[in-house]
Amino acid sequence: MAGSAEATPRCSLTGNTKEEIAGDPLADEATDGNTAQPVSTSETDLRFMAEALKLADYAATQGEVPVGCVIVFEDRIIGRGYNLRESNQDPIAHAEILAISEAAKAMGSWRLEDCTLYVTLEPCPMCAGALVLSRIARCVYGCTDPKAGFVGTLADISQFPGLNHHYPVTGGVCEEACRSRLQDFFRAVRANKKLRRDGRVV
Repeated sequence: MAGSAEATPRCSLTGNTKEEIAGDPLADEATDGNTAQPVSTSETDLRFMAEALKLADYAATQGEVPVGCVIVFEDRIIGRGYNLRESNQDPIAHAEILAISEAAKAMGSWRLEDCTLYVTLEPCPMCAGALVLSRIARCVYGCTDPKAGFVGTLADISQFPGLNHHYPVTGGVCEEACRSRLQDFFRAVRANKKLRRDGRVV
């Protein structure tokens, strides 16, 4: 389902959470050193990040960390993904990897040179590297990841010297909506753990 063509879309702060996942990427708030470009307020960026947030919400209902991703070509979504690491027991089943794979099939090519990727959480080293390998044109993300962010926070693969492809990065689009979903999710995880420790049924 492609993004709506309504006026300026809202990035809803409301998200759904379920079941337990370990490893809160937002346990620390430090984001010093991030080199992403200034926050975009364009209608296009807000519209497609809102679509990524829908996928993040669905991931949460499946007991997955709520991260969603869409890839856009000529103003239409050609790739979608959300975390499936727990469901598939696959360490590389990140939202970006799944969206890249779907987009490549839609394009009939591994080269995504004219495509923009929207993801609710800053890409990790694996996903940031996959954007280099897929020749993505641009990356837009929601909130920073102080423990694994590799497009500006811990390091910046997108502009790494010596690589044969670089891509511009815009961070902070729908930032509060993206962050709140992750925080709500892990708050529920911690509450469930406490209930189990206390011997109560979740």
